[in-house]
Amino acid sequence: MELFWRIKALTQLNGVAIFVVILVFCLSFNSTDAYDALDPNGNITVKWDVMSWTADGYVAVVTIFNFQKYRHIELPGWKMGWTWAKKEVIWSMMGGQATEQGDCSRFKGNIPHCCKKNPTIVDLLPGTPYNQQIANCCKGGVISSWVQDPANAASSFQLSVGQAGTSNKTVRLPKNFTLLGPGPGYTCGPAKLVKPSKFTTADRRRVTQALMTWNVTCTYSQFLAQKTPTC
Repeated sequence: MELFWRIKALTQLNGVAIFVVILVFCLSFNSTDAYDALDPNGNITVKWDVMSWTADGYVAVVTIFNFQKYRHIELPGWKMGWTWAKKEVIWSMMGGQATEQGDCSRFKGNIPHCCKKNPTIVDLLPGTPYNQQIANCCKGGVISSWVQDPANAASSFQLSVGQAGTSNKTVRLPKNFTLLGPGPGYTCGPAKLVKPSKFTTADRRRVTQALMTWNVTCTYSQFLAQKTPTC
């Protein structure tokens, strides 16, 4: 009889131990940690180059690089968002557009392209008029992987930002970047200042550089992409 109770107690203890292990695993898995087992070093890098100053802000070219080995961004394409640090507005865009204009009622005369605090940007479609295009735009948000098709592994748009500061000391980096490619699964880190990008002219006789550059790194997680997590 005593042996029976010992076996029963041991069985209950093992059951509790298994439950504790499962609970600890679920709690310790941070769903914000983006990790793709098939491509652990792959990422999408967003490069934001300030190219010139304007009366109340700057003109920037934003480029999305797909540094993943196997994962393409397919139709309906990428969507990228962020939160402005101050009261910035987007006066105009080329190669992309904001999905919503927002409330621009405080402006008289010239109306900005977008007044939202947290704009969402999408690529323009193929066939967009040339005067609205820039290099690497207008593919409907489709981006190939860098390894499989490097010529089509980037997507760019240009935006004129107002009420933003007009020097390296007064510009504030946007925050809370998000990326859908086209569905969920990507986690974006904070914007980080890096050395200004350099550009070589077509004849390779002159090099220019951006006034400011910051990067945002977004990584993919299969866990985040699942609609119903297992834990």
